[in-house]
Amino acid sequence: MTVDSGVRAAGPSVSFIPTSLRRRTVDGAAGVLVWASVAAALVPLAWILWTVVAKGLPAVTSSTWFTHSLSGLSSTTPGGGVYHAIIGTLLQGLVCSAIAIPAGILVAVYLVEYAGPSRLGRVTTFMVDVLAGVPSIVAALFIYALWVVTFGFDRSGIAVSLALVLLMVPMVVRSTEEMLRIVPGDLREASYALGVPQWKTIAKVVLPTALPGIVTGTMLAVARVLGETAPLLILVGYAPFINFDLGSGEMGTLPGLIVDQMNNPSAVGADRMWGSALTLIGMVAVLSIAATLLARRSTVRGGNR
Repeated sequence: MTVDSGVRAAGPSVSFIPTSLRRRTVDGAAGVLVWASVAAALVPLAWILWTVVAKGLPAVTSSTWFTHSLSGLSSTTPGGGVYHAIIGTLLQGLVCSAIAIPAGILVAVYLVEYAGPSRLGRVTTFMVDVLAGVPSIVAALFIYALWVVTFGFDRSGIAVSLALVLLMVPMVVRSTEEMLRIVPGDLREASYALGVPQWKTIAKVVLPTALPGIVTGTMLAVARVLGETAPLLILVGYAPFINFDLGSGEMGTLPGLIVDQMNNPSAVGADRMWGSALTLIGMVAVLSIAATLLARRSTVRGGNR
């Protein structure tokens, strides 16, 4: 097979050597292995989604599911909803995000833009790695020992939020750090060449450039901590009614409701449990879609600039 006319003009024609049977066999086996891995990842996910949707849809489509709580209802009385649990989950996630997102982004900025090979930078990186590997039950026990035993505060929703902060900060640091590192160094050097100080270069050039990835990583971290159960079991009790006070009292959340209804052997309990699971998955999906749209919008604006 002739490569091109230039090669023919320069000398004798060059032909490709036919691919050997061994190479074709290995290539085919690698393709089969890749597709098998994809199927192994997608099949359980599709199975989980189908099971949750099939069993949770009757409860979610109830007219009172998103507008009522379970206050005053017994474990076998049909009706009610998860309004109280949605409010509790969002409040705890909001407080956690208000603390963890700024802290995580600032730590990542320090590691990428300021730390360099310094000892403090290496220690900070090591501590973030250690914190990323801490199980949620250990984080909850630490907050219990600090917040309840040492400081004498009650078990409450704010204690749950503090435990979730410990879990969320390393995820925000890692995702933000990766996004900051892929910002081209030429942008920083061009800004410095114009006399712009480093802090303003970070605020006006580096962070806006990395914003789509930072937003996506942050929203995924929020979605991840909203489903944590261990802090709820240790740091606050479940309540079937609405509690807007994060500082005191029991509080209903979607993971807490799922755990509570697991101990309810009636058909009503099963409907509430699967309906809560579907609602929680829906909240996570909404956050993921919002993160994608926000990141795309930020990209478009960045491109227009």
